[in-house]
Amino acid sequence: MSKGRSEAAPGASGILLKYLQEQNRPYSAQDVFGNLQREHGLGKTAVVKALEQLAQQGKIKEKMYGKQKIYFADQDQFDVVSDADLQGLDARILALTAKVQSLQQSCRHMEAELKELTSALTTPEMQKEIQELKKECAGYRERLKNIKEATNHVTPEEKEQVYKERQRYHKEWRKRKRMEEVGIETDEDHNVKLPDP
Repeated sequence: MSKGRSEAAPGASGILLKYLQEQNRPYSAQDVFGNLQREHGLGKTAVVKALEQLAQQGKIKEKMYGKQKIYFADQDQFDVVSDADLQGLDARILALTAKVQSLQQSCRHMEAELKELTSALTTPEMQKEIQELKKECAGYRERLKNIKEATNHVTPEEKEQVYKERQRYHKEWRKRKRMEEVGIETDEDHNVKLPDP
């Protein structure tokens, strides 16, 4: 079993060295393990041993922060970058950041448009809806035509007469209802019919 571990260590060292050089930023052993475990299947013990071995060989640097060790690529291996180059890189970063923000905004607009289009009716659905509305409109037109052609319209005087009769009967009904609630006998109790008005 220890033989398997010693065989895995050289491979792990190469992977970790390459990763730290490419990323060129500090990581704890836990961070390196978490970042590379899925892709390379390295165990935590193998990662810790490989990082310590690389630090002892001087291929990477190691610093203590409290109880935790931080590992990073040896900066002496990288070319010295001039201030002008750094400013150029900063300008490029700003330009790329602006481009990313613009693309994200464009993407949001497209997503909103897509959502609107997917919630809209399709052409066949729209055609069916139009046919149903046309049928409904035709029905309303026919009804309106029949109403206009009808000869049995109610005159305002007839309407007023009906309204007055309704009020009178309603008033009478309320009186009788109160009388029944109080317990007073009504004409109907004695089979007496009121004459028609």
